[in-house]
Amino acid sequence: MLDLTHEAPEPKVIAGAKEDWELVIGMEVHAQVASSAKLFSGASTRFGAEPNSNVAFVDAGMPGMLPVINEFCVEQAVRTGLGLKAEINLFSAFDRKNYFYPDLPQGYQISQLYHPIVGEGEVLVDMGPGVARRVRIERIHLEQDAGKSIHDMDPNMSFVDLNRTGVALMEIVSRPDIRGPEEAAAYVGKLRQILRYLGTCDGNMQNGNLRADVNVSVCRPGDYERYWETQDFSHLGTRCEIKNMNSMRFIQQAIDYEARRQIAILEDGGEVVQETRLFDPDKGETRSMRSKEEAHDYRYFPCPDLLPLEIEQDWVDGIRATLPELPDEKKARFVSDFGMTEYDASVLTAEADAAAYFEEVARGRDGKLAANWVINELFGRLKKDEADIAASPVTAAQLGGIIELISSGDISGKIAKDLFEIVYTEGGDPAEIVEARGMKQVTDTGAIEAVVDEIIAANPAQVEKAKANPKLAGWFVGQVMKATGGKANPKAVNEIVAKKLG
Repeated sequence: MLDLTHEAPEPKVIAGAKEDWELVIGMEVHAQVASSAKLFSGASTRFGAEPNSNVAFVDAGMPGMLPVINEFCVEQAVRTGLGLKAEINLFSAFDRKNYFYPDLPQGYQISQLYHPIVGEGEVLVDMGPGVARRVRIERIHLEQDAGKSIHDMDPNMSFVDLNRTGVALMEIVSRPDIRGPEEAAAYVGKLRQILRYLGTCDGNMQNGNLRADVNVSVCRPGDYERYWETQDFSHLGTRCEIKNMNSMRFIQQAIDYEARRQIAILEDGGEVVQETRLFDPDKGETRSMRSKEEAHDYRYFPCPDLLPLEIEQDWVDGIRATLPELPDEKKARFVSDFGMTEYDASVLTAEADAAAYFEEVARGRDGKLAANWVINELFGRLKKDEADIAASPVTAAQLGGIIELISSGDISGKIAKDLFEIVYTEGGDPAEIVEARGMKQVTDTGAIEAVVDEIIAANPAQVEKAKANPKLAGWFVGQVMKATGGKANPKAVNEIVAKKLG
């Protein structure tokens, strides 16, 4: 398979009032496990249910209720780790993270601090053809989600919905390898893409199924390289965490604002305080939420209700055998097998459904031509109609039929676009439509020559101009195509016009 090599992008440099600064970003992405039941109960995870209707006794923190691990959620976490080329820990354990909040009925969250199920991995974040950031994954651990506090239903009271309580989350923790707002958004996008390929998280950010905590700090040029050499985090400056980001655009805005806020403090002789902050999209700024807690503040200790989790290597290997072809490998194969550009391969592999559609269109046909039609005509029309590939009114077989008609010379590119519009709006078999509506391309050189002769005879002045300036021959080609309703073979028309004009 083709190996696509990349260079690392330059770090984002922000000019302060006194000097230049560089960004350092680490991320904790919370991905809801794609599972119909919660992590420690059989309660449903269906989104949009009536408040407090998807709650088991253990989720509600009822006395005497014990958690029971959902094996499928464990499998999904292992599958995710394998997809991120990470180490799978055959021994892991759950801990209690203690804090008190109305939407946390147990008074603690069951998580994994000391022994996570997945160890170190990596994500290659594409930033353009030949440019990519390699982001190291520190760990992935399983934990249960909290509920949701609702403050806008009554002026005097707040309400609590426990439907999300106990839903399985994978917290994917990166190293501080991200160097700019665009990279941070691209990293979340790449993670989302991989998770959707794997089927371990649907990536729906609007529903809160994928959200990110963003750790931001600034340092002077050269300090990051010193950190890399020594692994001494003090070179990177004090970080602040921006909680619960669920929009790529807001992630970028929040990072940019937070970086400039920290730079202003440092250049004014102050010190950045480590804290947790929230982003206000209406004001475009971050604000303090609370001082940054450390692990000891949560009084972590091993969960007494759950035994350590021990899994077998054979089980892990069985999951590995079912992994699909992932985006980076598929992209490299498309470039190699179909001779397309890296950019086109990236577009086609952005979603697994789109990649599968393209492969069906391209099977046994001209791959580059298929890519051009899928990207420009189909994707363009779907975007205009705000539809996705699953809702495409043109099937892969129908689009493949159009491409076959182009390749065989039965229709021209212009006629093909008219045919695509008919199939998109009315449906039908492309070959039958071409036959029934007389759309077949005219390839009879005798018939084309007769039309050329007629146009030349009717335009003697234009003939003299074209003989003096051969570039004007295109006018005659256009007139022939117009006269034949676009059905004449363009190549044949060009050759005959050139011959007739000498």
